[in-house]
Amino acid sequence: MNQIRIVTDSSCDLPVEIAEELGISIVPLTIRFGDDEFVDRDELTTAEFWTRCVNSATLPETAAPAPGQFETVYRQLAADGATGIVTVSLSSALSATMQSAELAARTVHEDEAVDIDVRVVDSRTITLGLGTIAIACARLAADGASIDEVEALAADLTARTQVLGALDTLENLQKGGRIGSAKALLATALSIKPIIVVTGGEVQEGGKQRTRTKALKFLDDKVREFGDRVENLAVLHADCSDVDVFVDMLRTHYDDEIVVGEIGPVIGTHGGRGTIGVAFHERVG
Repeated sequence: MNQIRIVTDSSCDLPVEIAEELGISIVPLTIRFGDDEFVDRDELTTAEFWTRCVNSATLPETAAPAPGQFETVYRQLAADGATGIVTVSLSSALSATMQSAELAARTVHEDEAVDIDVRVVDSRTITLGLGTIAIACARLAADGASIDEVEALAADLTARTQVLGALDTLENLQKGGRIGSAKALLATALSIKPIIVVTGGEVQEGGKQRTRTKALKFLDDKVREFGDRVENLAVLHADCSDVDVFVDMLRTHYDDEIVVGEIGPVIGTHGGRGTIGVAFHERVG
């Protein structure tokens, strides 16, 4: 009997309860503040991360998991009875995480004592764009699908995943050297909220809005434009007090479940506190 399991990494920003319910294994990235190193989710909570960011003059650095971390998970799942594994990784254009997942898969394949098929799929996306792909794959696997079918779904969804967000502060972009302090100061004074979109596996600028209210409306309007082609909608946020207000806006025109996940350190490092956005799959046909 098929027992296909899903593995992803901690940039997925999936709520713990959803990952546990669906049996999704999450391999953590590492966060470094100077000489201090933390395992994402295990040794650094999101609240602790934001506190450290406020008190740090420079951005923390993120590091991909070592191949051995994926290998340990693969071997454990095989020991638990899994017959196949589909790993869905953070965009390979942004991180070496996928390379680690592939190296681990190769090592396990070469070990005759471990009888398990491991497939690795590049999500070409980030945060809950990745998380919603993992959810869809886990649900298909739970229905008894083959590893070929689960891998095919993951590959199909990578081309249909939309992620849009609005930044609330330019502080992290300034700390990361992406914009100068004068430009950041001016944009902050004018209450400009940059819009970001994930395209081709990379984060691109998608325009700008004046005020937080207009930014939220812009995101809501974008979802509305897709109409009934939206499925598996999720809201991602970085410690936002207005996330419930935003979810209520979306519920006026989207009736299905909306997964809400907090942006963790991996993506939060670059977006900054107050970032809010949506992820969904575009239904075709």
